[in-house]
Amino acid sequence: MGRKSGFNSLPGYNKFMYRIIGADGREYGPVGADQLREWIAEGRVDAQTKALVEGAALWKPLVEYLEFAPLLARMAPTQPTSGPISATPVPRANSMAVAGLVMGILSMTCGMCCCYGLPFNLLGVIFSLIALGQIRHEPLAQKGRPLAIAGLVLSILSIGLAACMLAFGLALNAPDIMRQIQRL
Repeated sequence: MGRKSGFNSLPGYNKFMYRIIGADGREYGPVGADQLREWIAEGRVDAQTKALVEGAALWKPLVEYLEFAPLLARMAPTQPTSGPISATPVPRANSMAVAGLVMGILSMTCGMCCCYGLPFNLLGVIFSLIALGQIRHEPLAQKGRPLAIAGLVLSILSIGLAACMLAFGLALNAPDIMRQIQRL
């Protein structure tokens, strides 16, 4: 193989390491320029893929790095695409899942001290079910399914414990309850 031409022949050209944000929203790297060129050729990254060269502070589209612009220009489609460019959003934690988990924890701890955890466990079930529905509807934009499931389990467990405690309390006080009913 002969010498590489163009930007590839610049001294120290391949010494930089890059990080990229993939279509799945995850960060990959650090990888060298040669690896990025392979990914461009394979179609795994494109001109709009966000990249960060080591030592830089700002993420830029890959096309803005001069060493990749010629290859990206050759890989670009010959016909312009219509419509907006869509980027995969970075998933964020679903706030309802977090609220469901918090309510589940409260229902199992301080909520059991009074009212059998009643307001917390019901809210925990509601918030967790809403969160699971939202996450199922937008799986790429939202995360937090394990949080919602944990909140749901804790809340349902709290409801079960509250029912057991209520039944146990009624069983222990059945004679007193029967006397009160007979007085009426």
